[in-house]
Amino acid sequence: MPLSSRAMVPRLAALLIAVALAAAPRPTIAREFRAADTQPEDYPTVQALQFMGRLIAERSGGRDRIRVFHSRQLGEEKETIEQTRAGAIELNRTNVALIGNFVPAINVLAMPFLFRSIGHLRKVLDGPIGNEILDSFEPFGFVGLTFYDSGARSIYTRIRPVRTIADLKGLRIRVQQSELMSAMFTALGAQAVELPYGQVHTGLATGLIDGAENNWPSYVTTGHSRLAAYYTLTEHTMSPEVLVMSRKAWDGLSAEERKIFRDAAVQSNRFMREKWAELERHSRRQAEAEGVTIVSEFDRKPFEAAMAPLYQKARRDPVSADLIERIRKVE
Repeated sequence: MPLSSRAMVPRLAALLIAVALAAAPRPTIAREFRAADTQPEDYPTVQALQFMGRLIAERSGGRDRIRVFHSRQLGEEKETIEQTRAGAIELNRTNVALIGNFVPAINVLAMPFLFRSIGHLRKVLDGPIGNEILDSFEPFGFVGLTFYDSGARSIYTRIRPVRTIADLKGLRIRVQQSELMSAMFTALGAQAVELPYGQVHTGLATGLIDGAENNWPSYVTTGHSRLAAYYTLTEHTMSPEVLVMSRKAWDGLSAEERKIFRDAAVQSNRFMREKWAELERHSRRQAEAEGVTIVSEFDRKPFEAAMAPLYQKARRDPVSADLIERIRKVE
């Protein structure tokens, strides 16, 4: 073979290898999206996020994956909301009362004694009003994906049962880190103490607080039922949980990926509701077995009347006033 032909062989081989590599299917590099939740691993919201992650991984062909950080691994809700807004966390499950500090319209869903029942709440959230509220997140750095159930929140105390509004006077009651919740319990005559969720157990155990308010599962799974054995079924709020995505992360998705994320979020909502109903029934039975005093007979009217200043303030905003009236008209 002539020397010139011999010199061409390595070049030709390199060219053939390059062509083969270009034609070969490239391995899919998965993108990981971090999801924050303060609840333990077996809690319905965490299970719903994991379920959503499986759907997204399957429908994206493994291209997109969700890694769920539960049990406050990424911080308390107030901290994770700020991180999600900044884009450091991609997905976040939070209660509407806390994210209401950033997204004003969502505060309407946390208004006390607004919803007549869980059925009424679901009709609102699953309809045009719910979609409208989810759409209102985007100007504030979030994308609203879906709502999760959070049951009805009621008051529990450690030193005496609450049977009348007078029984609340002077009690130090833990509330979420929310201006609305602080205003609510101040109006009821209690001393509102804003504490992160993870500090409530210690607060009850040390006497820093006299009580708190939450739903049945949170009351029992945290061990609060063993420290504050009086549970009054005030059901003062039915504010849901909301799943949001960082606007920065959302902007990095294609139109196809956005549809996958939205559809998976809606399906995770249905999955969560089934898990929630089961846990709520189990939690109440457990509280009863522990000897918790459940107060179901009490005069609700003074509690509702005390909320008048909160509604007067909310109605100063035309958007909030309209939402309140529309929600009340939903049958």
